[in-house]
Amino acid sequence: MTDIERPDELQRTLKNRHIQMIALGGAIGTGLFYGSGTTIKLVGPGISLSYIIGGIAVFFIMRALGEMSVDEPVSGSFSHYAYRYWGDFAGFFSGWNYWFCYVVVSMAELTAVGAYINYWFPSVPTWLSALMFLIFITIVNLINVKTFGELEFWFSFIKVVAIIAMILFGLLIIFFGIGNNGQPIGLSNLWAHGGYLPNGLWGLLLSLVIVMFSFGGVELIGITAGEADNPRVSIPKAINQVVWRILIFYVGALLILTIIYPWNLVGTTGSPFVEIFSKIGIPAAAGILNVVVLTAALSTYNSGLYSNGRMLHSLALHGSAPKMFAHLSKTGTPVNGIVFSSALTLIAVALNFLVPGKVFLYLLSVATIAVIFNWIMILITHLKFRRSKQEIGEVEKLNFKLPLYPISNYITLAFLVMVIALMAYLPDMVYALYIGPIWILIIFIGYKLRARGQF
Repeated sequence: MTDIERPDELQRTLKNRHIQMIALGGAIGTGLFYGSGTTIKLVGPGISLSYIIGGIAVFFIMRALGEMSVDEPVSGSFSHYAYRYWGDFAGFFSGWNYWFCYVVVSMAELTAVGAYINYWFPSVPTWLSALMFLIFITIVNLINVKTFGELEFWFSFIKVVAIIAMILFGLLIIFFGIGNNGQPIGLSNLWAHGGYLPNGLWGLLLSLVIVMFSFGGVELIGITAGEADNPRVSIPKAINQVVWRILIFYVGALLILTIIYPWNLVGTTGSPFVEIFSKIGIPAAAGILNVVVLTAALSTYNSGLYSNGRMLHSLALHGSAPKMFAHLSKTGTPVNGIVFSSALTLIAVALNFLVPGKVFLYLLSVATIAVIFNWIMILITHLKFRRSKQEIGEVEKLNFKLPLYPISNYITLAFLVMVIALMAYLPDMVYALYIGPIWILIIFIGYKLRARGQF
């Protein structure tokens, strides 16, 4: 039994419902509630098609991770698999990149929180709101993490119920005119303002950059494998269900959104869901929805801070992070990892003070490339994992095989590389193409320092 799997470190108490909601909660956040305004501007009513395409790629990524997680349900997730089946640097890179990704995602969530607070209090600076909620979530994480699974279940449950309610309410507006003076809106907004794809195929392709960011977080299922009570049953069930549910929620919600309101009038600041319900004359629904999207952002940040503390703890046990991150408090909380991750997230507060109008897109671009790095590592690690199983004749023992292996690996990898290339054509995203190589270099330097015993 490895250090990562010691029973005094992890307890298998997460049920299938926890795992599904944690993954749903991680994926249903700012990408849907906040970033979709920018995506709609790029692609128009065809945004639902963008999410179907992105969802197919995510399905193969999750099945690749699922195959490994069911065979070896450990807390280190794809970082552990990269260590074992690819090599030392691959494991080191995977772990630190995952941590970096969620620090940046946390920054994006805090930025979104500031924008949501402005809906009620427009005079409150976004940086002040971000700082207040950063302190609050950090304190919550430091006090007690025993009820994390249950809390995230209910946080995510609120998000899911809100989306379902919004879809049903939207259908009433479309077909019965409820909330629109009894006048059914109909379906004409799907083609009345330049067509279904007003910016053509190019707009569809560019939208995939933000769409893929929206799906970031589903890989949290891999992190939960080490704490699942029956991973060989719950992980396959959760992966299959969560992918389809996310697709239904994203595609359904955004389809409703672009039907009830002209795509070309959607703004790019704040939540388009709140904006649209407010503009069509239903401010009460808009206010309630703003509470929901605020909860969604806080939930994702809370989840990200928790997983970052765990990842730093796992890296420290591998000898890939400073030993101080291996320390646990009396309540089993990786205090140093949480405090360090939270401290770096303070950068978001500074950015919201310096460039409040653009900070979300800047963070989104960096988070997108970090998320894609994670997924690329998962797919390549899976190729090496499967080859290893073939060499020892254990392929038939795998209970949750990736469909269409290895073609699905290569096609999805090509798709992810294309998404990275497309970032060069989005002015607010191009910065990530410069930051990405710099980040890889920083990780490589850290790896060399670790090899020399600096940790």
